[in-house]
Amino acid sequence: MRHIFYSFLLLLIPAALFSQKGAIRGNVYDKETTQPVGFATVVVEGASAGATTDVNGFFSISNIEVGNYKLRVIYLGYEDYLADISIKKGEILFQNIYISESGTKLGEVEISGKKAQAKTNVEVSKIAVSPKQIKALPSAGGQADVAQYLTVLPGVVFTGDQGGQLYIRGGSPVQNRILLDGMTIYNPFHSIGFFSVFETELIRNVDVLTGGFNADYGGRISAIVDVKTREGNRKNLSGLVSASPFQAKALIEGPIIPLKSEGGSSVSFVLTGKQGLINRTDDIFYKNIGEKRGDGNDSIGIPFDYRDLYGKLSFLTGNGSKLNFFGFNYTDGVDFPITDFSWNSNGGGMDFTLIPTNSNTIVNGLLTFSGYTSMIEEADRQPRSSSISGYYGALNFVNYGKDNEVRYGLELNGFRTQFQFVNFRGYLIDQDENTTEISSYVKWKRKIGPLVIEPGFRLQYYQSLNDVSPEPRLGLKYNVTDKLRFKAAAGLYSQNLLSTTNERDIVNLFVGFLSGPEEQIYKLGGSEPTSHRLQKSAHAVAGFEIDVTKNFDLNIEGYYKRFTQLIALNRNKLDAEDPDFTTELGDAKGIDISVKWELRRAYFWGAYSLGFVTRDDGKQIYPPVFDRRHNLNMVATYQLGPKQEWEFGARWNLGSGFPFTQTQGFYNNVPFFVDGLGTDVYSGQGDLGILYSDVRNGGRLPYYHRLDISLKRLFKFSKRTSMEVTASATNMYDRQNIFYFDRVRYQRVNQLPLMPSLSATFQF
Repeated sequence: MRHIFYSFLLLLIPAALFSQKGAIRGNVYDKETTQPVGFATVVVEGASAGATTDVNGFFSISNIEVGNYKLRVIYLGYEDYLADISIKKGEILFQNIYISESGTKLGEVEISGKKAQAKTNVEVSKIAVSPKQIKALPSAGGQADVAQYLTVLPGVVFTGDQGGQLYIRGGSPVQNRILLDGMTIYNPFHSIGFFSVFETELIRNVDVLTGGFNADYGGRISAIVDVKTREGNRKNLSGLVSASPFQAKALIEGPIIPLKSEGGSSVSFVLTGKQGLINRTDDIFYKNIGEKRGDGNDSIGIPFDYRDLYGKLSFLTGNGSKLNFFGFNYTDGVDFPITDFSWNSNGGGMDFTLIPTNSNTIVNGLLTFSGYTSMIEEADRQPRSSSISGYYGALNFVNYGKDNEVRYGLELNGFRTQFQFVNFRGYLIDQDENTTEISSYVKWKRKIGPLVIEPGFRLQYYQSLNDVSPEPRLGLKYNVTDKLRFKAAAGLYSQNLLSTTNERDIVNLFVGFLSGPEEQIYKLGGSEPTSHRLQKSAHAVAGFEIDVTKNFDLNIEGYYKRFTQLIALNRNKLDAEDPDFTTELGDAKGIDISVKWELRRAYFWGAYSLGFVTRDDGKQIYPPVFDRRHNLNMVATYQLGPKQEWEFGARWNLGSGFPFTQTQGFYNNVPFFVDGLGTDVYSGQGDLGILYSDVRNGGRLPYYHRLDISLKRLFKFSKRTSMEVTASATNMYDRQNIFYFDRVRYQRVNQLPLMPSLSATFQF
């Protein structure tokens, strides 16, 4: 715990300085909705001091000279807030600020609080996604979903409309940590890849960290996706209902104890749910979609079914302290002719934020549990099942100074894995393990003129493996000019969780989870024991941010990830003495370029990624199935009408072909000697066996490209009541993109074709 001791020493310096001066902190809210306003500019006029609110609307300004000042809050689209304040020696003034929307039509977009934050925060390889951005994207069924927005981000590869998985800068799905209000979500996407388990209307913010993340995140070796939801309306009962051929959803929220005055306490709730409809409406709207059944007659249609529920209860005090309770249940199922697959995920927890009256330190705590069970049955093999369940607890501290910030905390993570799998030789591989992980971290941010440095350190202890992983991290940003910023980050990462996904699955829907093996594992292709039984990686990222104009941004990042040890299930073990697990090495490198151009009525986003991913299993170096060399996404929206009630959107994606292992030939796979010595191995009727090429993933599928468009019309009935009608088309020019090739039936199966849709959302 030596690093925590050092962090307390660091706290003594700002504490001594603070005692001679004063500070102000608080929260900025929308006066109508009572929701936090993130990235607003807060200025203490006459003191040359200011800050930008975070995603929760919180701000803190320290080391202000004693005296009387004007406090101003500025945010695009809202009336300026101005109030008199008095700063006293050694005291912290707290303010709850409510701002009102402006009635004046704005011209071109001005520099926002996000740009101000870009100059003072490192945030290498971090993309913050708001609900507004998600809704701007043309979406399947006319209903926006973060699953579709994540696919347009630089460095992100999504493998398809059906059974798609998310790969981020060379990392597989299990190497990405997906969080929902701090809860671990083991499978965030439904089998129909258009939709996630997250409800867009409930999202406050999504942080996507594609690499080089600092010490406050751990437990994964590639990337982090951190989804945070908002609290329910604290003043009025409100909600929405929405329906399309793809799904129906509803949301209800409101106060249990209403906010009676600005700055007072309140209790609110929010409850949301959605139900997949595509497997029920396909006979009406999409009769010709879906592969044929085994007899070649009836179509299976679009066989996806899912249901999501999420609820949250929030207690908010007058000084900004808050307590939340939340829970979820998500289910999914799909029935292909070759595969029957289903999963269930559930969880819940609580978090709290304590803002002491006269301290610069904010305390945050979290206690959650979550679980995931899945099962798959395929025609050519025995069933497989997997379950994982666990708890997570954390206690975090943040100390604010004038030009520095210290974050530190403790985390406890425990989970149980249960897995059963029988390979093609009949060998059972199973696991029933309990695992505990303890970690601590400290991160310090310091601004020195144009330079912002952010060193961090994380210590992970894996109890079941009796292994300790020290993980230094570093981020920095240098403001070369007011419009040009250089940034870089590096770090070491580890994880104990691995998956059973195999690229030769016909339909890659099933993801089983295992903890790191307690048995001895060996280095590539040999008998030399490894020094540890963890998956580990090292990241290095560097790039530039350029504000070309006040409305046009350019971001360029190059990255390298070295996976120093990867562990995989040995699904091809030929003998009972063979190990259950094998090891690999990996590399991922590339460059990501993104541009954003934003005007009052128009928005354009473009992202291009050039990536190279390889794995080394000791026998050959090969590209994994998600190695997409080129990936281009372009998104554009334009608002029409005197009140901007119309919005047209388009999204186009182009991706080079994924690798695959080519077929060398076929053979008659007759079980030997089923009739003893009289077995006829020449004319006996067995299963069709497949001979794969010796070169792993030596072939490439065709390029993937797709155009989605949408047209929205907003009908405003009153201040709080409206209806949005959306006409959309997915795969507008009906591109035949390959889903998979059934080698046994020698039949190509494509991703979803042109799918027009009409949806309506009523909000009250």
